[in-house]
Amino acid sequence: MKIRALALPTALVCSLALGGCGMLPGGSDTRTVRIWLMQNSVSEDFLERFTTAFEDEHPDIELEVTLQEWTGIGEKVEAALASDDAPEIIEVGNTQVAGYADKGGLRDLTLESVRDLGGEAWLPGLAEPGSINGSQYGIPWYAANRVVIYHKELFAEAGITELPETREEWLEVTGKLDTASQDGIYLSGQDWYTLAGFIWDEGGELAVERGGEWEGDLHSDAALRGMAFYKELQALGDGPKDADEDTPPQPGVFAKGRTAQIIAVPSAATFIENENPDLKGKLGFFPVPGKTAEAPGSVFIGGSDLIVPERSKERAAAVEVVSALAGDKWQIELARAMNYVPNKTTLGAELQDREGTAAMAAGAVRGRATPNSPQWVQVELDNPIKPYMTAVLRGADPESAAREASQRITAALRP
Repeated sequence: MKIRALALPTALVCSLALGGCGMLPGGSDTRTVRIWLMQNSVSEDFLERFTTAFEDEHPDIELEVTLQEWTGIGEKVEAALASDDAPEIIEVGNTQVAGYADKGGLRDLTLESVRDLGGEAWLPGLAEPGSINGSQYGIPWYAANRVVIYHKELFAEAGITELPETREEWLEVTGKLDTASQDGIYLSGQDWYTLAGFIWDEGGELAVERGGEWEGDLHSDAALRGMAFYKELQALGDGPKDADEDTPPQPGVFAKGRTAQIIAVPSAATFIENENPDLKGKLGFFPVPGKTAEAPGSVFIGGSDLIVPERSKERAAAVEVVSALAGDKWQIELARAMNYVPNKTTLGAELQDREGTAAMAAGAVRGRATPNSPQWVQVELDNPIKPYMTAVLRGADPESAAREASQRITAALRP
């Protein structure tokens, strides 16, 4: 989940048994649902409350949760799907579903999605990656996406009293904020997730499927317009043209106090305030602006889906657990516990009292995921989008650079 990439120490089991997380000892008729969740996806308090409530309502089902680390999880999930002893439920990154489905072993949950889970209201950025050839294999669980984090005092000093709602207004505001002593925005030259949103807003794609084959599409007119906007915005600050948002980590740059805006997940604000306590109470949030005020800008959405292995022993019970975890009650509870975006567009209003999460939920409505090819991971291993962005920011011909990057994407998508 990056948030898409957490490296964590060791896998451990939260043995939801008597003396553990409150599970009652089961009888002979008890069905055990084994669940793999990623470490730090949920709090201990949420897990205990959910387990207690679910088992009270379903006395014939016991929950056994194993917390996994992201490092090496792909191979572990693939092995589980191919075995005769797979867990009943596995949490996976939303963009990982296609790869697992391509190898087989996932239960088709299309019927449950329509009949029981309210799939028509799911966030597209979670639902679409879980849908392969019209079948729903991944059930959206939670999401997170980038927003604009801004320095309220610097906005006030520049006389800015209204937050921008369109790209044009955003450029105007950022231009006022960009001075000799401060950055209007700190935007690294290789922040390709942010670029993807601008490309989607223009109607473009990173890659498209034509005739059953995937190919890069950065050279389309729409994608080039997205890159042109990125270049215009990036110039209103001193972000490096040849590095991504982690080099150096942009929250650390913001914490120095002379940057007016960054594009990041709201949780970055906690790091900023820890680095510079003087900024506590001075940070604000708004969705990435869109081309018009009618809707926020498109953003990459990260998060998790829940899958049910076809070979798990308690598939029916697993669907009951998934239905509860993905249902409105526990979606709201999870969002409040972890500052996530719930899986449905209809639930964002429940978070209006939390500025950062509310801004994230507003933007999530326009959230998208990376191209739904099982080979997309190969693109990110040696990501050609990053050097393409640097080349354009340094003055290279955009169309020529984009065609070269598109060719490299195509090669990665066709093993």
